[in-house]
Amino acid sequence: MKSTGIVRPIDDLGRIVLPIEIRKTMELNPRDSLEIFIDGNRIVLQKYNPGCLFCGNPDDLCFYKGKLICSECVEALGNIPR
Repeated sequence: MKSTGIVRPIDDLGRIVLPIEIRKTMELNPRDSLEIFIDGNRIVLQKYNPGCLFCGNPDDLCFYKGKLICSECVEALGNIPR
Protein backbone atom coordinates (compact mmCIF):
# COMPACT_ATOMS: atom_id res chain seq x y z
CA MET A 1 0.00 0.00 0.00
CA LYS A 2 1.41 3.39 -0.92
CA SER A 3 0.83 6.65 0.92
CA THR A 4 -0.56 9.64 -0.98
CA GLY A 5 0.45 12.12 1.72
CA ILE A 6 -3.09 13.52 1.64
CA VAL A 7 -4.89 14.08 4.96
CA ARG A 8 -8.61 14.90 5.15
CA PRO A 9 -10.73 15.71 8.22
CA ILE A 10 -13.97 13.89 9.07
CA ASP A 11 -16.91 16.32 9.26
CA ASP A 12 -19.66 16.36 11.90
CA LEU A 13 -21.69 13.83 9.88
CA GLY A 14 -18.76 11.41 9.54
CA ARG A 15 -18.03 12.26 5.91
CA ILE A 16 -14.69 12.72 4.16
CA VAL A 17 -13.95 14.16 0.73
CA LEU A 18 -11.90 12.05 -1.66
CA PRO A 19 -9.49 14.32 -3.54
CA ILE A 20 -10.09 14.70 -7.27
CA GLU A 21 -6.66 13.17 -8.05
CA ILE A 22 -7.67 9.93 -6.29
CA ARG A 23 -11.13 9.89 -7.90
CA LYS A 24 -9.58 10.28 -11.36
CA THR A 25 -6.90 7.65 -10.73
CA MET A 26 -9.49 5.18 -9.42
CA GLU A 27 -12.07 6.11 -12.09
CA LEU A 28 -14.62 7.05 -9.42
CA ASN A 29 -17.57 9.04 -10.70
CA PRO A 30 -20.43 10.80 -8.90
CA ARG A 31 -22.95 8.22 -7.62
CA ASP A 32 -20.46 5.32 -7.82
CA SER A 33 -20.58 3.06 -4.79
CA LEU A 34 -17.65 2.06 -2.59
CA GLU A 35 -17.28 -1.09 -0.51
CA ILE A 36 -15.83 -0.58 2.96
CA PHE A 37 -13.52 -3.18 4.50
CA ILE A 38 -11.72 -3.36 7.82
CA ASP A 39 -8.18 -4.77 7.75
CA GLY A 40 -6.81 -4.73 11.29
CA ASN A 41 -6.73 -1.05 12.20
CA ARG A 42 -7.18 0.14 8.59
CA ILE A 43 -10.28 1.20 6.70
CA VAL A 44 -10.08 0.12 3.07
CA LEU A 45 -12.32 1.62 0.37
CA GLN A 46 -12.81 -0.22 -2.90
CA LYS A 47 -14.94 0.65 -5.92
CA TYR A 48 -18.02 -1.56 -5.78
CA ASN A 49 -18.36 -3.82 -8.80
CA PRO A 50 -21.13 -6.34 -8.24
CA GLY A 51 -20.51 -9.65 -9.93
CA CYS A 52 -21.52 -13.29 -9.89
CA LEU A 53 -21.06 -15.02 -6.54
CA PHE A 54 -19.21 -17.89 -8.22
CA CYS A 55 -17.22 -16.47 -11.15
CA GLY A 56 -17.29 -12.68 -10.64
CA ASN A 57 -18.86 -12.03 -14.07
CA PRO A 58 -20.60 -8.61 -13.92
CA ASP A 59 -22.93 -9.33 -16.89
CA ASP A 60 -26.40 -10.91 -17.11
CA LEU A 61 -26.93 -11.20 -13.34
CA CYS A 62 -30.02 -12.30 -11.45
CA PHE A 63 -30.75 -12.58 -7.73
CA TYR A 64 -31.19 -16.00 -6.18
CA LYS A 65 -31.94 -16.00 -2.46
CA GLY A 66 -30.34 -12.54 -2.16
CA LYS A 67 -27.14 -13.45 -4.04
CA LEU A 68 -26.09 -12.32 -7.53
CA ILE A 69 -25.49 -15.19 -9.98
CA CYS A 70 -24.82 -14.95 -13.73
CA SER A 71 -26.84 -16.94 -16.27
CA GLU A 72 -23.85 -19.17 -17.12
CA CYS A 73 -23.46 -20.26 -13.48
CA VAL A 74 -27.23 -20.75 -13.12
CA GLU A 75 -27.06 -23.09 -16.13
CA ALA A 76 -23.98 -24.88 -14.75
CA LEU A 77 -25.70 -25.36 -11.38
CA GLY A 78 -28.66 -26.91 -13.18
CA ASN A 79 -26.33 -29.52 -14.66
CA ILE A 80 -24.95 -30.78 -11.33
CA PRO A 81 -25.68 -34.51 -10.96
CA ARG A 82 -27.72 -35.46 -7.91
